[in-house]
Amino acid sequence: MNAIRPTALPAHLTVILTLARLLERLENSGVAMAADQYRSVVSHLAAELGKVTPDPTLHALLDAHPAAAALYENLNYAHAGLCRAPLDVSLASEVEARNVIATAARRAKAQPLA
Repeated sequence: MNAIRPTALPAHLTVILTLARLLERLENSGVAMAADQYRSVVSHLAAELGKVTPDPTLHALLDAHPAAAALYENLNYAHAGLCRAPLDVSLASEVEARNVIATAARRAKAQPLA
């Protein structure tokens, strides 16, 4: 995980950094938490991510916080696909998903339910 110094961070990203750090702690804590607490952090982070324009500093912040990066990608999937993954990884994921679905469909067709 890359360290991002808050002093070097633009003011418009400080809330995102704080929430991203909190989400990482929740994700990695190993201690059960209230679903409402987790949902609240994710909801607030999603709202903040929706307010910013992607730039290199935001991407560096997301690189350092995998849970926030996954949320960002999920929020943008509808119009950008796997926007944070390299193109070859995204393409390979899509091809593999299609293959798994096709295999499952063939098996279901070959073994109809009784």
